[in-house]
Amino acid sequence: MGSMQIGILGAGVVGLNTALELQRQFPTARLTIIADKFNGETTSDGAAGIFRPSTSFSGPTENITKFVKPHLSFNTETTATGNSSEWIQRSYDYYNELYLSEQASLAGVNRVSGHIVSSISPEIVREKLSSLLKMFQQDSGHIIKRRINSFQELVGDFDIVVNCTGLGAKYLCSDYKLVPIRGQVLKVRAPWLKTFLYADFDTYIVPGSLATTIGGCRQYESYDLDVSPHDSAAIKERAFRLIPGLKRAPVIREWVGLRPHRSIVRVETEIINTTSGKLKVVHNYGHGGYGVMTAPGTAQHAVQLVKGLHLAGLGNSKL
Repeated sequence: MGSMQIGILGAGVVGLNTALELQRQFPTARLTIIADKFNGETTSDGAAGIFRPSTSFSGPTENITKFVKPHLSFNTETTATGNSSEWIQRSYDYYNELYLSEQASLAGVNRVSGHIVSSISPEIVREKLSSLLKMFQQDSGHIIKRRINSFQELVGDFDIVVNCTGLGAKYLCSDYKLVPIRGQVLKVRAPWLKTFLYADFDTYIVPGSLATTIGGCRQYESYDLDVSPHDSAAIKERAFRLIPGLKRAPVIREWVGLRPHRSIVRVETEIINTTSGKLKVVHNYGHGGYGVMTAPGTAQHAVQLVKGLHLAGLGNSKL
């Protein structure tokens, strides 16, 4: 594809998957991840990593399509909107191939109770993110710890920028369709627990190799990053009702994160005009609570847009 300078904004699960896909598709390009948060500092770091498709995850069109093939072990009939069907299918294929590979145990991908495609404990998500970043750097990828406040700062430094800033895009892009959905989870030590449960009121119990995650909550447009004792008590009450034995499990950590929710996930191109010049941008953000699940699929889609933008030199915004 020629020698290009490509910048990736954001080092969460979406940014890292996109960066690695870019390395595969543009092996001679110089790639740089720019982010103010890495590894344990990102929202992705605390994700339970549940493969649970929902109709609330939608792409830019209104066509409803089935994405679950008859032979897939995930047999719940689900629909998805627009490109999201393709994104989820690609993500499923990615995780299924990983599950069948020798790297499955390292990545923490496994089947639970025969009904869940994949579950990853927060610790393993954390380990996976670190391993993705390490893979990126080992393949000549560069990282810069820096907060970007305007695309104008990047003009002249990169041929194309891929924007995977999550909730940060609300301010970077003045995108007020993007809102936080606050989540809170507890990590407890319960190595005896082997069953995954997902119940009403966003109640879930996810066993992992290092800890069990119990959650959760979905608080629309809340920016509060402090742990709420009230939420913790409510989460425990619901979880204990499902599995009373968890009452004796010691709490290891309480965690709060803000899901970057957008009614239509933004994966599209844009040419941004600044006083310093034009900048070609591919946006890939707004995954809400489905980042771990859909990042591989949207990353592949975003990289196809990078290819098109590179070849055509054109883009458009539908914000």
